Amino acid sequence: MENRSIEINEYLYVYTMGLEERSLCRLEQRMLFGQETDNLIKSTRMVEPSRSPFIKGRLSILYYGDSIEEIVKQVSQIELDNKTFKVVYIKINDLPKNQKIEFEDQRVIEKEVGWNIIGEAEMRNPDVLFGIIPFQGRWYFGSYLDSESVWLHHAKKPQEYSTALSTRLARAVVNIAAPDPAGVSIIDPCCGIGTVLVEALSMGVAINGADRNPLAVKGARENIAHFNYHGEVVVQDIAEQEGHYDIAIVDMPYNLYSSATVEEQYTIIKHARRIADRVVILTIEDMDEMILKAGFTIVDRCVANKGLNALFSRQVIVCE
Repeated sequence: MENRSIEINEYLYVYTMGLEERSLCRLEQRMLFGQETDNLIKSTRMVEPSRSPFIKGRLSILYYGDSIEEIVKQVSQIELDNKTFKVVYIKINDLPKNQKIEFEDQRVIEKEVGWNIIGEAEMRNPDVLFGIIPFQGRWYFGSYLDSESVWLHHAKKPQEYSTALSTRLARAVVNIAAPDPAGVSIIDPCCGIGTVLVEALSMGVAINGADRNPLAVKGARENIAHFNYHGEVVVQDIAEQEGHYDIAIVDMPYNLYSSATVEEQYTIIKHARRIADRVVILTIEDMDEMILKAGFTIVDRCVANKGLNALFSRQVIVCE
């Protein structure tokens, strides 16, 4: 029988996604963690749960064991320094029927573990939230951090149009493009009304924006200011971009603000190749031939569907 106390250098990430988002979510998972799953990822990498639109929460692992009894024996070691606490069973969506734990049994587990923690329980506003969760035949216990749906607050902004990226898609694309954003230079050279810019800036990711259409740039600036973020957005065609970036995110123009001929599409991709080492391209059309002709290698991809019937789909293509 094994049980062990672990320094907080391992984490369990709880995921939730719609069927239409599975391809997008898995691409984001591959970029962030190098693995993919339907519900749980265990990793030594610490990622803020609110960074992803698909992460429900993060368990910072303190103890694990083969049974609840083993967890109970270990939690008595916790020192709370007069802080209040609460223990919650972390529900996992879409589990097979034979792996599901009924609601009443979840409450029993919470009480059994909580009774053995020395401290004052507080059900409404605890100082410390603990979680317990089964994963791959073991039980894991630790501090739990819920995700905040920051992207949801960005859905309503002063300037919008119907074919703009959803905030969930934009947020995921930033993570796909820049899984390790610290010290990385990023540009959105066809930024439109700035949906990608807003999501990046809300995560503390430094990004520049540009668009050849002055109306789009005006809208992007207004949207960024509306959420009290600060970022540079300029009127500039991608062909006029100078300097070099580590990453470019390019949502290919096709809407009422900007449209592009086949020749213009290739020009955009060619200049993206010139100004950035890594490019994430979003497109509603098949552009593989153009991408390869521009000198890129396609290293990964997914399809982002709008709705279960996939009435509107975008390809998200990672190029280097």
